[in-house]
Amino acid sequence: MQTITYQQRRGQLETYFDRTAIEAWARLTSDAPVSRIRATVRAGRDEMRATLLSWLPGDLRGCRLLDAGCGTGSLAVEAARRGAQVIAIDVAPRLIELARERTPRDLGEGTIEFRAGDMLDPALGKFDHVVAMDSLIHYNAADCVGAVTALAARTGGSVVFTYAPRTPALTVMHAAGRLFPRSERAPAIQPISEMTMQAMLAKAPGLGDWQRGRTQRIASGFYKSQAMEICRP
Repeated sequence: MQTITYQQRRGQLETYFDRTAIEAWARLTSDAPVSRIRATVRAGRDEMRATLLSWLPGDLRGCRLLDAGCGTGSLAVEAARRGAQVIAIDVAPRLIELARERTPRDLGEGTIEFRAGDMLDPALGKFDHVVAMDSLIHYNAADCVGAVTALAARTGGSVVFTYAPRTPALTVMHAAGRLFPRSERAPAIQPISEMTMQAMLAKAPGLGDWQRGRTQRIASGFYKSQAMEICRP
């Protein structure tokens, strides 16, 4: 169930990614030259993407995968190349347009269907695996766990996702507002401690038959994100 706070934050993210910072994010997710600070973010995102992909089966033929918060589509492309039938969704229509433009023609046996909308929409159907890379970091702990629970309800294999870890360094950076120039700053990231995340997932209704899998923190300069995996036994 989507809360009022989830809906409000989702609207803010749509405005930010679709209007305020589309050019900056298009550049960040390309191989164009960027500032030193953004280079650390790019490197961190690349490492996180590789980590999440490594947690998925090498052969995804016959699997339906949701890329929840697909951005410009890099992870969706790699999953499709493994044979997955990918539904790639993002709140920002202009990011979806860019993802379509960047998608190579030859994906092998896989396919990608790009959509602009809500990753929690039940109409998206059921999946074997869900990946939510850095798409939940702007939501409070309750909404983040609620989103994971909602995604898990329609997933048969695994959900891999990231959240912003609560660390002293990350707290200082956010307080200083130094991640991006003011005109391009996203709605605030919501840091969550690893202990809190694990405790909330353990108590979440609907996740009683799920097991916590791997977890890994990626830190690259101004990029800090925690990956977590939950799986059906």
